[in-house]
Amino acid sequence: MSAPHEHDSHPAGIGPKTLPHEPSSEDIATAAAALRAAIDGKWASDRDAVREKLSSELFLPQVGLPLDEARDALIERLEVLRDTGVPQGAFSVAKGGTGETGKALTSMECIGHTDLSVMVKAGVQWGLFGGAVDNLGTERHAELIPKIINLELLGCFAMTERGHGSDVMNIETTATYDRETGEFVVNSPTPSAQKCYIGNAARHGHMAAVFAQLHTTDADGTVSESHGVHCLLVPIRNDDGSPASGVTIGDHGYKGGLTGVDNGTLLFDNVRVPREALLNRFGDVNENGEYSSSIDSLNRRFFTMLSTLIRGRISVGAAAGAATRSSLAIATRYATRRRQFEGLPGQEKHLMEHRAHRLRLLPLVARSYALQLLQNKIVERIDAQEAAVAAGTWDIANPDPEQQWKQRELESQAAAVKVAATEHATAAIQEAREACGGAGYMAENLLTIFKDDSDVFTTFEGDNTVLIQMVGKELITAYARGLSELDPMGMLKYGVENVTDIFRRRTPVATSVQSIMDRVSDREVIDLFNAGYQVKLFEERESNLLKSLGRRLRPARKMKPEDAVAAVDAAQDHLIACAWARVDSLLLEALVEAEQKLDDDSPAKNLFVHLRDLFALTTINTHSGWYQEQNILSGTRTKAVRASINDLVDSMGPWSDALVDAFAVPDTILGVPMLNDAGVTQR
Repeated sequence: MSAPHEHDSHPAGIGPKTLPHEPSSEDIATAAAALRAAIDGKWASDRDAVREKLSSELFLPQVGLPLDEARDALIERLEVLRDTGVPQGAFSVAKGGTGETGKALTSMECIGHTDLSVMVKAGVQWGLFGGAVDNLGTERHAELIPKIINLELLGCFAMTERGHGSDVMNIETTATYDRETGEFVVNSPTPSAQKCYIGNAARHGHMAAVFAQLHTTDADGTVSESHGVHCLLVPIRNDDGSPASGVTIGDHGYKGGLTGVDNGTLLFDNVRVPREALLNRFGDVNENGEYSSSIDSLNRRFFTMLSTLIRGRISVGAAAGAATRSSLAIATRYATRRRQFEGLPGQEKHLMEHRAHRLRLLPLVARSYALQLLQNKIVERIDAQEAAVAAGTWDIANPDPEQQWKQRELESQAAAVKVAATEHATAAIQEAREACGGAGYMAENLLTIFKDDSDVFTTFEGDNTVLIQMVGKELITAYARGLSELDPMGMLKYGVENVTDIFRRRTPVATSVQSIMDRVSDREVIDLFNAGYQVKLFEERESNLLKSLGRRLRPARKMKPEDAVAAVDAAQDHLIACAWARVDSLLLEALVEAEQKLDDDSPAKNLFVHLRDLFALTTINTHSGWYQEQNILSGTRTKAVRASINDLVDSMGPWSDALVDAFAVPDTILGVPMLNDAGVTQR
């Protein structure tokens, strides 16, 4: 059902119940505790355990250390994390781990609250390198897992090449099987095949999980066509730390941030590794040089291999979210303590008492809540899926149609969260820095550190511009699949049926969200503060964009290939807009679902309602031009949206500390000098 189109005679709605204007410290603490419980999610106790470790000054970001010293300092931090038992959760029980995916991902997220260099270094070692061995290898590689967990074997993940970053399917590195010696020959045939930006390569890594085009040879020595991209384990250093024979290691040196992470380059000059070095879960070569795979399609084999590595993408988005929450907590605390400009004569106001300042920070805080809640849902989904794989009820190589759809949807949502969280980090951390003036520019106050270290998150583990198109493509695929399932009568009905109804057959919302949507009808008085109406407004944007994109792409089916490619390229902006509409819908639904779980008597319930309204109305305001173009909201109503945003931040301002205290940022991070400066006053 479409969102009811409003008329100017309809009232804007009464809005949430007003919050007390002068909350006590007890009110703040009580509300923060309830909000924290709401956003900490299923693995709350594991978050607390990691937060306790992170409260040590050992995990404060390093400022001004020389390059090698900054890099070596991370090893001690990884050893502390190793001793917590967290890394074991990232590995399957079959290969020596504990299989606690949700716990491991949540714990890695928390590291993002403090030092992103530590998070990235840990992610490379246990998530990417270790994850490749665990998820792409078989029992013959199981003996490596304990060494990876215990940091006895430090490794790197060598996928990206100078000539091919996001386009992994066309990387140039080759791995050719030599029948005579029973070895693979790994080679970089061109300068553009150089592996670049490889974490752990420049200083600490001793082995690399190398992605390459796999070739076999016939009896007469003829090299086969590529069997597609596969992963092999290649030693890159000798015991004394020198490069292994045939391996050239480069050092990227200082980067824009993440000084502690030793990113480097790798070139291979016909490096020989045993046949067993191939991570052979989805494709293998026997001693006679014969290739075999449980997945016939080269494309499906490639995407199946990549799908098993989804945890890296999830971790990047999660860590970016944590760094953003730390930054917003610092900036918000500063704003509720720092005085600037008089209100009444002789009475300087706190920064947060200025509406412009509230408008700078509080919508960003609201979006951070939405992102963490959606992140929690994605982590729960991947945890459940991996548990099903371990139990043998889900065959990753040959899933049934329903599992195949769920896998694609999970990959799409993981991409959506990664894009949304990292884009938000870039904007929000910059705003937090500016909101703290000159003090925010001091490295000791950490905001510039978070900004520099998180900047690359928009382009690694998948460039955001590429990933957001992946979200859009999955939408249009699901839409087309929904249409193809309609019987003739259904096709006739489609002429008057909203595309959302078809799409929801594939992407159902939570029961609690659907329930509030069902209470909104076309005849109902419009209420901008009604959660069900807000969801429908978001879905109206999503479904309209999706349907018009479908119309725009339909002619491409009958075009020549070169014309079809041009037509699809011309619609990229539309595809991206559609994908962002989907992201916003997912975020709002996550907020609404969490809101329904809060006790109506909880002191945090009304504050959370304000958060949800602020997120929803801010997003509607951003796209007010579209809503007016589509005659869904009038200019009068969009003016009411802007006025309502002002009212919401005014009401929430005195509760700002509660909102960010719920993020439970480690005290060491919140102990930055500017929050203890003579220019601020404690509330």
